[in-house]
Amino acid sequence: MKIQNVSDTSFKKYGKILKGYPTDKILKEMQHTPLPDDVIYVPSVDTLEATSDAKIFQGKGFGGLDIEVGYCNGNNHKLNGLEYHRSSEINIAVNDLVLILGAQQDITDEFKYDTSKAEAFLVPKGTVIEVYATTLHYAPCNAEGEKGFRCVIILPKGTNEDLTFTPDKDGEDKLLTAQNKWLIAHEEAQIPGAFCGLVGENITLK
Repeated sequence: MKIQNVSDTSFKKYGKILKGYPTDKILKEMQHTPLPDDVIYVPSVDTLEATSDAKIFQGKGFGGLDIEVGYCNGNNHKLNGLEYHRSSEINIAVNDLVLILGAQQDITDEFKYDTSKAEAFLVPKGTVIEVYATTLHYAPCNAEGEKGFRCVIILPKGTNEDLTFTPDKDGEDKLLTAQNKWLIAHEEAQIPGAFCGLVGENITLK
């Protein structure tokens, strides 16, 4: 799979690079977060949310909405799944990483998605991006062999936390696996409780 760059025109349908946001304090705190051999995602981290940087993201990035600042760190080379939210997501690449992205508009009426439609983008170290609500995404992939990745994830507060109700088993509701999180998984990934609707190769980046 060709790996493009978020600075390329082809990224514009999925998101945009954000300029003028302070990140020094958040990036400093991220150095204390784990870098496991697999993937870890923590939606909300007090030390990240307490930074003055986070206050700027809350105002400029989300218009004052309550936000959560967390991280997704680790080592990953596979697509495994694609999710979307009802809101944009802001990512800060602590080091170079790759995102595999798709368009929600390409999901069929049966909630299937052909992985051949997905595209990969390098997010260079220190880059801040907005990932649009209609963009399918999941855990980042390594950009530098086995060096792993660290990525700051900023979302409206409560996103990806446990559901407080039981969703229906029909329609789009069957994709709902957490608050503000609709997930389509690849069967190969064996994600517990997830709807397996990714058709085609479970894309691997090496």
